[in-house]
Amino acid sequence: MNAGFEYREQVGGEAAGESVLGYLARRYRHSTEAAWRERIAAGEVLVEEATAVATDVLRVGQSLVWRRPPWEEPPVPLAFAVLHRDDQLLAVAKPRGLPAVPNGGFLTHTLLYLVRERFPEATPMHRLGRGTSGLLLFARTRDARQALSAAWRKGEVEKVYRALVVGTPVRDHFSVDTPIGLVPHPRLGQVHAASPQGKPALTHVRVLAADGGSAIVEATIPTGRPHQIRIHLAAAGHPLVGDPLYAAGGRPAREPGLPGDPGYRLHAHRLGFPHPATGRRIELECPLPSALQSAPLTRAGQEA
Repeated sequence: MNAGFEYREQVGGEAAGESVLGYLARRYRHSTEAAWRERIAAGEVLVEEATAVATDVLRVGQSLVWRRPPWEEPPVPLAFAVLHRDDQLLAVAKPRGLPAVPNGGFLTHTLLYLVRERFPEATPMHRLGRGTSGLLLFARTRDARQALSAAWRKGEVEKVYRALVVGTPVRDHFSVDTPIGLVPHPRLGQVHAASPQGKPALTHVRVLAADGGSAIVEATIPTGRPHQIRIHLAAAGHPLVGDPLYAAGGRPAREPGLPGDPGYRLHAHRLGFPHPATGRRIELECPLPSALQSAPLTRAGQEA
C-alpha cells in the first residue's frame, strides 16, 4: 500500500464553463463518471483548495486537485541493475513490466521510485514503455541534465533497440518516416499513432534474423516520438509480436489495449552520446534478453 498521491492541475480554457464532474469524466476516461462522482462526494476533489461539488463550474486559472487515497499497486518486477555510474551519469537496466515513471495507477512500483531510493538526485533523460526492457539513462547533476538535453536537441544521441516483429520484412535495411500524432482512442480519448497531421519521425530498421513467422530487427531512432518504434514498425506492416495497442498500419487496433499494457518484445540495447563532463563519446549497452538474441542471419538458412 502506498501513501496516496495528490494530482494537481490548473484549469485551462478548454475546461472553462464545464462542471467539475463533467470535466473529470471527459478528461480522465480511465475512470467512469460514477467513480468520479463518488470521489467528489467523498471530498477527494478540491477546487481552489476548497472541497468541490460535482456541479461547481470551472474557471480558467483555478487549481483542481484530486487527493487520491492510498491504494494497492499491481505487482511488477521491483528491481534494476546498474550498468554505468559516475559523478555525472547513471545508467540502469529496466526489467520488462516495470513502469519507468508514475502513471496509470503506478506510483512507488516504478523504476524512478526505486532508483531515487538509492540515488535521490537522479533525473531520467528519456522514457521507456512499461513493456520495454533495457537501458535508461539518468543525469545526476544539473550540468549533466543541461548538457545531455542539448545533445539530444542536436541529434548527438544514438538510440538502438531490438524488437520482435510479426512477419518478415522484404528488405534487410529500410527506413520509416511516417508522421506521429494524436489519434482517437476509445478509452483514453487520444493516443499517439501514425497520423498525416503528426510530427516528423524517422526510424532506421535492420533485419537481424527471420524464420518466416516473425523477425528480430534492430531499430535506430534519430527522433524520439512517443511509442515511435512500435508505431513505425506497425506502419511498415510489421507490428511487434504481442503488441496490444498498435496494428498493421501504425494505428490503434480495432479493440486497442492501453499504451502501458505489456505483451510485446522491445529492448533498449545501446545508447551513444557525448559525456557531459568530458565531451568524449561514450557507448553504453544493456545485455539482450534471450527472446531477442539472434544468430548472425538476415534470412532463415542464409548466412549474413
